[in-house]
Amino acid sequence: MADSGEKQLDTARTARAPGQCNKPLSQPPHALSPEQTITELGANLERGLDASEATRRIEEYGRNELSQKKGVQPLKIFLEQIFNAMTLILVLALAASFAVQAWIPGGILGGLIVLNIFIGYLQTLQAEKTIDSLRSLGNPSCQVYRDGKTITVQTSEVVPGDVVDLSTGDSVPADIRLVEATNMEADEALLTGESVPALKNPKLVLGPETGPGDRLNVVFSSTIITKGRGRGIVFATGMFTEIGLIATALNETSRSGAQVKAKREDGREPSVWTWTADGLLVAWAAVAEFLGLTVGTPLQRKLSQLFLIILGIAILCAIIAIAANKFDDRKDIIIYAITTAVGTIPVSLLLVLTVTMAAGTKKMLERQVIVRNLSSLEAIGGVTNVCSDKTGTITQGRMIARQAWIPGLGTYSVEPGNDVYNPATGQVTFAPLQPIDRKSDPEDSDSSSDFVTGAIFNLAEELTSKSALEGYLNVASFANLATLEQEPEGWQARGAPTEVAIEVFARRFGRSKVELSKSTKAQWREITEFPFDSDVKHMVKDLEVVIQFTEEDFGGIANNIQSLLESAEIA
Repeated sequence: MADSGEKQLDTARTARAPGQCNKPLSQPPHALSPEQTITELGANLERGLDASEATRRIEEYGRNELSQKKGVQPLKIFLEQIFNAMTLILVLALAASFAVQAWIPGGILGGLIVLNIFIGYLQTLQAEKTIDSLRSLGNPSCQVYRDGKTITVQTSEVVPGDVVDLSTGDSVPADIRLVEATNMEADEALLTGESVPALKNPKLVLGPETGPGDRLNVVFSSTIITKGRGRGIVFATGMFTEIGLIATALNETSRSGAQVKAKREDGREPSVWTWTADGLLVAWAAVAEFLGLTVGTPLQRKLSQLFLIILGIAILCAIIAIAANKFDDRKDIIIYAITTAVGTIPVSLLLVLTVTMAAGTKKMLERQVIVRNLSSLEAIGGVTNVCSDKTGTITQGRMIARQAWIPGLGTYSVEPGNDVYNPATGQVTFAPLQPIDRKSDPEDSDSSSDFVTGAIFNLAEELTSKSALEGYLNVASFANLATLEQEPEGWQARGAPTEVAIEVFARRFGRSKVELSKSTKAQWREITEFPFDSDVKHMVKDLEVVIQFTEEDFGGIANNIQSLLESAEIA
């Protein structure tokens, strides 16, 4: 799996046209019609891929996964704590102390170095193990059409050419060219930053250079279907998806421009001096990266630079101390020179910094934030302002129905609780007025104390006693594609935020689409659905009434028929 991911990463680094698939087609799929895409990908919309063909394509293209680094490597973490500029400078001072048999200063310095290494090692190892354990929690799956039937497979087993069925609440497993869509909208905020879901249209054929935000005939990996349903053909998986390209850019390390090969404008081979200069620059870039001068957070780079400067000052002080004694090689003079040099090095700075960051990590863990690397706290602490182009990028995207006006009846108001998806929280009140009749309150525009006539404590009884409310909630339940389910971790909702808010309001009174049309005591059965259209401003569902008879009902009907027959005989 790791080898496959690394192979995908290396291949994905090569240039490719925007929106192309694992193996480039004649045009990007968004610039092809659905029929052309199916033909070039070797897909079969009627039967889907065969199991053997799907297996072959997994071997050819690799698994549908983003490349990941290897698991927890304790030895690597331990070596990273030792081989850095700050620790190596302290080790040099320790070696110098032991060389002249300055055991007490050397012992104190050695203890500080060991303590610093192990604190950093244990904190980093614990964070890496926590992050690694989170990878095993997610096991996503999707609906794929293979061998003439719809089956559920792991997302990692999806291959180019697969026919995938998508519905409200699904996470898109790969980049997919849509061939069918019914009122489908997808939340693509992670790619485009747009908080409003994008309405998809599979019939569109766009230009090859169309950007991801304007590809309305394509859905992208890791985005969420917020509304409608559809079917499409997978054309890109793993590191070849749009989200994979972002991962590729994040995995690339910044290198010095010295690593670029020098080329003469006239096309001739560079001279020996040019090669030598380039080699020195590359070597310096490697040394600077090893010492931490060009990598890490700003704080890490500044500390590395500080310790190198201090090392130079320490060596200069040692030379001055020896020169003042006419370069005499007596032991006491050498000990004095080393003591002077070591005294200039803040040996406790690294320890204090590590302990401080460890304390910050523990504090963030109490607030349910996992810190993978101690140095990341410095980057977080350096944030002073957060700029956003729109509220949708930082809001939760959750809505709640606060008021519902039923003509001829009145207005129901909801005071929500902490969990907006829980229909059992919050108080429902009723007033036999229209919202427009509410008196304004200059001190608090949200106050409705003069508008509410009374709280409702028995919502089920309210529903049975008012037929207008029952009809209103029936429409709210059926003309809705959102789903609301109670799971062990709490209430979970899927669908567009507006429809979720309407579904939660209907559930407060015990009304839901599942109970009305899909349960054993269902009153209606859905026949046809005409999805919401922005032109007509409504959606339509064709329903049929389900009539259920009990044994007593059948007995009463039989008695009535018998009475009719007897009356006919007498007549």
